[in-house]
Amino acid sequence: MKRIGAVLGVAGLVGVWWLLAALGVAGGTVPSPWTVLHTMYSDGWGLYGPNFRITALGALQGFLWGNGLAIALAMLIMVIPQIESLATQLAILSYCTPLLALGPIILVVFGGRTPTVFLAAMYCFFTTMVGTVTGLRSADRTSLDLVRAYGGGRWQQLYRVRLISALPNTFAALKIAAPSAVLGAIIGEYLGGVDSGIGVALTAAQTAYNVPRTWGMALAAAALAGLGYAVIALAARVVAPWTTQAAR
Repeated sequence: MKRIGAVLGVAGLVGVWWLLAALGVAGGTVPSPWTVLHTMYSDGWGLYGPNFRITALGALQGFLWGNGLAIALAMLIMVIPQIESLATQLAILSYCTPLLALGPIILVVFGGRTPTVFLAAMYCFFTTMVGTVTGLRSADRTSLDLVRAYGGGRWQQLYRVRLISALPNTFAALKIAAPSAVLGAIIGEYLGGVDSGIGVALTAAQTAYNVPRTWGMALAAAALAGLGYAVIALAARVVAPWTTQAAR
């Protein structure tokens, strides 16, 4: 039933898109889906392939760094509760900092593709840390008391009980973090300092006022974000099948 709803939702969006194109909304800057797909086909893999691959690599690196640090910090909070206040402030700071203002500083200091990876990691950090901490705290109190009764400390409680209990929340946060990493990577490419990637191709298409190609690159970005979400969802089914039922 949910799949049918999803298909109907996508069909509805495409229908609205087609209607807006037919009505000439926004001065004709909304091309029809067919025009966009034809342009994407004409441009071919020679344009989309390299840019898609470069952005995906930057998003993946940022995803691994941001989520790795977030999960490690969440686990550390369970072992050393005194650092929770500082860790929470750090997470909120990473979430509220205007990354478009921070990105140029990273570009000046490090150069290259570092801003792409950095912004992708920043977009992941807050969601994953909060989700993981919530999951770690959802552990069954009786199980924790049992570990304590057998002489186990916080570390034993963490890896014997809390980590398993945190999987549903952590995977849910990672599903959100995957598209966020793509967004961060594309914004990092917008800042300059690189010569390839979806963000760079988008900028070039906008500068040339190639509207169908601009929409095509936006679709490629959406496809990459959707792919990241799908990969994490598949990993959740394989690694922890019960997380799917817990999320329902």
